Amino acid sequence: MIPGRSAPRLLRGFAPAMIALVAVLLYGSVGYIVVEHFGVLDALFMTVITITTVGYEEVHHLDAAGQVFTISLIVFGVVGFLYTFGVLVEQLSSGRWQEYRRYRRMDAQLRSLRDHVIVCGYGRTGTQVVKDLEKAGSDYVVVEMNPTPLEDVRRDRKLCVVGDAAHDEVLHLAGIDHARALVSAVDSDERNVYIVLTARSLNPSLFIVARSSFPDSIPKLQRAGANRVVSPYTTTGRRMAALALQPAVVDVIDMVTREGGSMAIEELVVPPGTRGLVAGTLRRSGAVLLAVRSADGRLSVGPDDRSALAPGDLVVVMGTPEQLTALASEFSPTSASA
Repeated sequence: MIPGRSAPRLLRGFAPAMIALVAVLLYGSVGYIVVEHFGVLDALFMTVITITTVGYEEVHHLDAAGQVFTISLIVFGVVGFLYTFGVLVEQLSSGRWQEYRRYRRMDAQLRSLRDHVIVCGYGRTGTQVVKDLEKAGSDYVVVEMNPTPLEDVRRDRKLCVVGDAAHDEVLHLAGIDHARALVSAVDSDERNVYIVLTARSLNPSLFIVARSSFPDSIPKLQRAGANRVVSPYTTTGRRMAALALQPAVVDVIDMVTREGGSMAIEELVVPPGTRGLVAGTLRRSGAVLLAVRSADGRLSVGPDDRSALAPGDLVVVMGTPEQLTALASEFSPTSASA
């Protein structure tokens, strides 16, 4: 988990010890230069062998003043050196070194994220969103600040930024400039509104999905900038009604959406440079062509085989993994123009 760009506890624990060690080295080196008129290298060498108790003989003969100074250096230097060594052992044996390595690894992962999804909130809704993103093979990062969900994030070893998702800095840490979408799934409609407002102001082209617990919050979230608003209670009620009235329809939907199902629904974008591609060409793969949304937003459900597909059109299809793989080959300019 990344709590920001501040130094982790490992480095903060080392700082006083390193400052003390450097201070002792400066004290000894400057002292030998002033008191015994040593050269810089000789003064540093004499200081190091003294505070480490190596036991080499003096670089140069010491007079009375040099001996007194060496005694003071031994007292302060050995204490400082042992303190530094003790801090090093304590930090390495307490697991903080592993924490620091994990911090660096996760920080590198965050910096490399592109075209990922930011999931704000790791409650029941956010946890399910993460599971579905993993199933789809999509990169993601969780943003959370509450203690209990953070423990769940740590247990599940998820990539996470610790903080309030309504703050600009936190969303920048989560890579909002390079994200493809943001899911605001916290359990407060007010916080969801603030998160959506902040995310929309930072990335105007970001696709935002927000959770709403109450119906009157839906228009507020839409005005704040959410592309889609989902109400868990409304969705659950509709599903229960559908199960009571049309169970077979729900079974078909479950078949193509549940994990490990033999069928799947995918959306594909017609790539630039594609020419001569029609709906009938895609059906040769065996997949079912459900709908086409043109670049200007018009939606065509069950398009005719002769319907032309232009670059930028979004195609929604259903089929087996093999059929969807075969369908993807039709989107190459070579296949389309053949």
